[in-house]
Amino acid sequence: MKYWLLKSEPDVWSIDQQIKAGSKGANWDGVRNYQAANNLKSMKKGDLCFFYHSNIGKEIVGIVEVIKTAFIDPIDKKKKFVAVKVRFKSKLQTPVTLENIKKNKHLSHLALIKQSRLSVMPVDYKSWKIINNMSKI
Repeated sequence: MKYWLLKSEPDVWSIDQQIKAGSKGANWDGVRNYQAANNLKSMKKGDLCFFYHSNIGKEIVGIVEVIKTAFIDPIDKKKKFVAVKVRFKSKLQTPVTLENIKKNKHLSHLALIKQSRLSVMPVDYKSWKIINNMSKI
């Protein structure tokens, strides 16, 4: 299993909308950056992803699970980009803010900090555990 972070502007697609999508999940679509798209292509069924509210909030608010691997993004008219389908797993007890992530020296290598515009990024297991622990404070 691998771990990821998915960014969404909460006024476009929020964790609450993801929850309402239920067990059938929802497409994670609209990704038009090649590096982010390649990360989507690398996802496997069962991989877990942090759900990050970008722009408004700037915090990790929940966890979703990949339930369908990469397929042609149905909203991409040129059929060049992919989407995955994700299902809500859990909300974090306490959202983990970007500010607090930046304060933790063990997380300074994350793409969330180094490549702040990237919308889909891998998260190593150690960082996954640290962030999960931060959410339980």
